[in-house]
Amino acid sequence: MRIFLAGATGVIGERVVPLLRSAGHDVAGMTRSPAKAEALVALGARPVVCDVFEGERLESELVSFAPEVLVHLLTDLPDEPSRIAELAGVNNRIRTEGTANLLSAARAARCGRVLAESVAWTLPGAGEAAAAELERSVLAAGGVVLRYGQLYGPGTYYPAEAPGPPRVHVDEAAHRTIEALEAPSGVVTIVDGAGEGDPPRRS
Repeated sequence: MRIFLAGATGVIGERVVPLLRSAGHDVAGMTRSPAKAEALVALGARPVVCDVFEGERLESELVSFAPEVLVHLLTDLPDEPSRIAELAGVNNRIRTEGTANLLSAARAARCGRVLAESVAWTLPGAGEAAAAELERSVLAAGGVVLRYGQLYGPGTYYPAEAPGPPRVHVDEAAHRTIEALEAPSGVVTIVDGAGEGDPPRRS
């Protein structure tokens, strides 16, 4: 399949790209950082340097690539976990405005399948409403919501010691993302010891 992966250089995305390529898929990997384009080439993906908030350009890139599947793994998290609350508004904007831009671009590109990252726990403050909006919009488009537990393993906030549940090792998260390409529209929970079929989050 032709798969457009938004967030291809994130902690999950950088693991998903080689898995997709090894399965024979044609992958366009989106990053907003020109410095990361070479890394995507090395992983076997076509690099797309674009910001999710550049709606017209984003649409042009998707229409040009003509994907069969859009995988939305975009987040904007600080390197220091102590700053998550301080910078939560940026991540909330990705979940709301960014997701809306991706869904609009997918419609323009006649991309029939969308998977999008959410979380398997209740976020504080405005984060809960932002996650709920992402989930509602993706499900309304007939897509698949991926509710990840807290990631642990290399490159995460918990590189050596697992956090409390809900949690999932980042390598396992990547493999189960690939499995979800075949999932029907709905919610897939990706945590240690859990499967599919969870109800949509209520706001």
